[in-house]
Amino acid sequence: MEYYFIGERELQLGFKLVGVDGTAVNNRGDALDAFQLMTGQSSKVSGPSSSDRPKILILTEDVADMLEKEVLDWQKNGRVPLIVEIPGLQGRLPGRKTLTDSIREAVGIRV
Repeated sequence: MEYYFIGERELQLGFKLVGVDGTAVNNRGDALDAFQLMTGQSSKVSGPSSSDRPKILILTEDVADMLEKEVLDWQKNGRVPLIVEIPGLQGRLPGRKTLTDSIREAVGIRV
């Protein structure tokens, strides 16, 4: 499994149409369960083996906001899967940088 999506039901169905498995979540508890399962941190249920876990975990910004501490800890440790945040159905959340903005900030030039 290369990709896995966690977010709103409508987006989960869209990703499913292009062959990306996922979980639709509505609250922090569901989001945390799915996140822990896909990152191998779940003690409740055995998830995919380490070789079958996704390489890229796609989260909507809403889900990433719900799991802010867990996502930040995961990213700081530089583990696989890589976490990618995308806007949800309501669009980009206020105060969030786009990927282009982050690259410009890191490189220090504007093209």
